[in-house]
Amino acid sequence: MTQIQRYAAFTLDPAGGNPAGVVLDASTLDDATMQKIAAEVGYSETAFVTGRTGANGYRVRYFSPLAEVPFCGHATVATAVALGAGEHVFTTNAGVVPVRVDESATATLTSVDPHVGDLSPADLEALLAALRWQVGDLDPLLPPKVAFAGAYHPIIAVGSRDRLADLDYDVPALKALMTERGWTTVQLVFREGPAAFDVRDPFPVGGVYEDPATGAAAAALGGYLRELGLVAADATIALRQGDDMGRPSRITVRLDPGVTGVQVSGSAVEIS
Repeated sequence: MTQIQRYAAFTLDPAGGNPAGVVLDASTLDDATMQKIAAEVGYSETAFVTGRTGANGYRVRYFSPLAEVPFCGHATVATAVALGAGEHVFTTNAGVVPVRVDESATATLTSVDPHVGDLSPADLEALLAALRWQVGDLDPLLPPKVAFAGAYHPIIAVGSRDRLADLDYDVPALKALMTERGWTTVQLVFREGPAAFDVRDPFPVGGVYEDPATGAAAAALGGYLRELGLVAADATIALRQGDDMGRPSRITVRLDPGVTGVQVSGSAVEIS
């Protein structure tokens, strides 16, 4: 019988953060079975350890209720904490992701190398229409882009916290656009301070209206902020997510000039 563990990531409260399923021995499971388990678990992602790649290395795959995704930050944090304190190396569909877990059950992953691209005017128009937002809602200091740090996420910044709080998007329209463009979530942000952001992440392509904590998008945002020179080269960035859903999540993003990847940290706790 497959053992499925459940963790809340980016929190120390089982009722907060983003729940993830974790299967530490999925070596005998085929794709259809993993997809079925992820759908039954119903969380935004379930991580499956499908094999070993060395003394501290693991092959990890991630499935949402509807499809496999190349990389998932919160399920990476959950899986690493489930494995225990120490240095782990995850081989994912997006690349190799080292993860360090300390004695307090805080995991720090280092993303694959990030990159940032333009969001075409047509895609921005379609995205805003699906979100039911207007161009005037946007923050002119944080231009719309598409960022990658294991998965692709458009980054859309608004000028007010009230606008971010009012999320009521057209699910079929946004899902169709994201599917066509290969976007995993949409990273919606409000800049609260120089290194503090409130964020929200619609995830209709995964069968989830909204993600309460999104580590992959946090890494993409870190790459975006560094690429555009919007924070210091050596910066620690605090992300607040999930409050509007009643599942508060806290994510720390670290930019290190000596590290090409983006470091994302958070705690995880088992859900009984």
